[in-house]
Amino acid sequence: MTKIAIISGYKPHEIGIFKMDDPAVAYIKKAIKNQLLTLLEEGLEWVIISGQLGTELWAAEVVFDLQVEDYPALQLGVITPFLNQEESWKEANKEWYEFILSQADFVDSVSRKPYENPWQLRLKNQFLVEKSDVLLLFYDPENEGSPKFLLEAAKKKQEKTNYNIHVITFYDLQVLVEDEQMNEQDFY
Repeated sequence: MTKIAIISGYKPHEIGIFKMDDPAVAYIKKAIKNQLLTLLEEGLEWVIISGQLGTELWAAEVVFDLQVEDYPALQLGVITPFLNQEESWKEANKEWYEFILSQADFVDSVSRKPYENPWQLRLKNQFLVEKSDVLLLFYDPENEGSPKFLLEAAKKKQEKTNYNIHVITFYDLQVLVEDEQMNEQDFY
């Protein structure tokens, strides 16, 4: 039974997204929603993110939509790697982040200190994987980026336990885009 899922993936700049209203965001969110709907059927109760810009905050928005639509019991936890991770972000990103935190069901930090060094990020990955049943990751091995470190931690757990890893790749998004375009044009 899948009760707790971590969702993570690329930060916007890692995939060339520089505007909040980039059309790609809608497809990424749709792919996340499709995966979450499957996990909800398997008993998903919590989605955990670390509050990173991009995939994680988009996933939070998907959770909020699902809570309103059909899944009011679904909960969102934001467990940051360290305190004040948004300190150097642009104002619009800080506001977005603060909104997500204000709506989350649980907020905490793995390290209750401001950023000191990369060990805090490794500790966050390890902590999240240990506390979850499944990882949903927007990641493509052809385009390495920051998500690879979380994936490595998840694979280590998978070697020892029945830990599930679901990956959304660029190919998956391409198929989703093509399906949506076919539906819009009524090609049936």
